[in-house]
Amino acid sequence: MLARPHFSTLLLRASSQYIPSRSFSTTIPSRLELAYDLHEPPKEAEKNAPRGSPIIFAHGLFGSKKNNRSMSKVLARDLNRPVYAIDLRNHGDSPHHIEHTYNAMASDIEEFISQHSLSSVTLMGHSMGAKAVMVVALRSPSLVANLIPIDNSPVDAALKSDFGQYVSAMHKIEQAKVTKQSEADEILKQYEESLPIRQFLLTNLVRSSGSPPGSPLVFRIPLRTLTTSLTNMADFPYSDPDAIRFNRPTLFVRGTKSHYVSDEMLPIIGRFFPKFELRDVECGHWVVSEKPAEFREIVTSWMEDKV
Repeated sequence: MLARPHFSTLLLRASSQYIPSRSFSTTIPSRLELAYDLHEPPKEAEKNAPRGSPIIFAHGLFGSKKNNRSMSKVLARDLNRPVYAIDLRNHGDSPHHIEHTYNAMASDIEEFISQHSLSSVTLMGHSMGAKAVMVVALRSPSLVANLIPIDNSPVDAALKSDFGQYVSAMHKIEQAKVTKQSEADEILKQYEESLPIRQFLLTNLVRSSGSPPGSPLVFRIPLRTLTTSLTNMADFPYSDPDAIRFNRPTLFVRGTKSHYVSDEMLPIIGRFFPKFELRDVECGHWVVSEKPAEFREIVTSWMEDKV
């Protein structure tokens, strides 16, 4: 469920990373106000054709809106549609809350659509974000014109063991009271060999706002909440496609080397989403970052005749 960074991402320098203090809510509100970046189409594109309906792009576990920045800009340009790259709850700049479930995330997205007076929305999400947007489409179909889940399925499926290891590593880094990203990376190497994944995880390691230089770095994501929510991230809140369906255009994009959208899952996908289409990309779980040009072509071609 992890949102993979672009391989060119550099390790962020700890001295330049600060976050504002945020309160951690202990009551359960129905919805949280999500942080976002809005990527507008070029002004010259509007001279040739009217602007299309908006796209909302949701990241995966441990990710943020920044992971989708480059692709959001490209899609806004190519499709002449505004793209809202959002931070889901407990990620990026969005609020923290003890409840981290797909229904909670769906409520936040529904509130986002209402707050921004959006209509005929295309929902797109990767991994954890894919399940979140599927839940919105199933329970609030009137809000959604098109749906694009990226490498995840509407089923209960165990997460790879990597995610528990990543959380353990992050706890160990905080306990070590590191003051430099390089110190954190040395610890993380014990859990993950891939430099791009380590770089991605360490984008969450920052120095709190107001802390003096040289003070320990902390993770801006709520580790305790996400640790206890890993089981929720493997689940899907709906199990009966005869009771709830989304009967509008849906595009599933899967990595052929990933296990999250197997051929065995296609029948249940078709029952929840009768109008679904499938596109395969020769890559792993990190479709957008591994094959950005191919992903862009698939999405833009499919979206050309959509509302």
